[in-house]
Amino acid sequence: MKEWMELVRAPAALTVLGDTVAGAAAAGQPMRGRRLLLPLASASFYWAGMALNDWADRELDAAERPERPIPSGRVSAGAALTTGGVLTAAGLGLAGLGGGRRALGTASALAAAVWAYDTRLKGTVAGPLGMAACRALDVLLGAGGDRTAAAPAAAALGTHAFGVTVLSGGEVHGGSRALAGVALAGTAVAGGLVLPWRGRSRAERLAAFGFGTGYLATVGRAQLDAAREPSAERVRGATAAGIHGMVPLQAGLAARAGAVRAGALLAGALPLASRLAKKVSPT
Repeated sequence: MKEWMELVRAPAALTVLGDTVAGAAAAGQPMRGRRLLLPLASASFYWAGMALNDWADRELDAAERPERPIPSGRVSAGAALTTGGVLTAAGLGLAGLGGGRRALGTASALAAAVWAYDTRLKGTVAGPLGMAACRALDVLLGAGGDRTAAAPAAAALGTHAFGVTVLSGGEVHGGSRALAGVALAGTAVAGGLVLPWRGRSRAERLAAFGFGTGYLATVGRAQLDAAREPSAERVRGATAAGIHGMVPLQAGLAARAGAVRAGALLAGALPLASRLAKKVSPT
């Protein structure tokens, strides 16, 4: 079980559950009943992407990260590929059950984006854009029919994912100040999309402001450290902070749209994700 949890970065799925919640809140779609299956679909796609990532990188990992499940021999390459396929199918099924035909259409686009990123785009100039598309589509998965209303939330998480992906390329050999600066700029843009505006209640504005500033403080500080000294250690730390930073960003977007309780529930998952990350690395 430990090998499979490591393969799919199992605890890191806690950072993806809020994508559909943020999208649903922005579109005014209550997350209840069968729609509660949509966050589970997101988790399935995330795990599928992680398994496919290790399958696609098996030769590179043999040289750079031999301790990973495939190069260490604890999980076969074929089993990892099968896992990616099964989890993709599970994500499509859960999306169809939870959101009907429209959600299934969005989920199909998301599944295609996940496979394209892991098998073709990763490591290329288009890689960060591919990851941004995955995250934006995951937000739209929760939006139902009103995707336009959820577009700012999708843009925020997509921009954040773009920056984290740009920076993560230096996890093994170190990065550059310029790329760390790009990630930091993306964090500033995403944080700006969370900050509240007029027309909302005071509680909603305060909640969104609190989650948004928490996101900027934690993710921005780690990325600023990487910009000052882009060593492999600092880049890995900033990448992990960026992954966990998805949670306060999602919480802030939900609160900004009026779903303060949903935002608080999402934020409550962050301490658990941080503790579990000490056992299974999210990067």
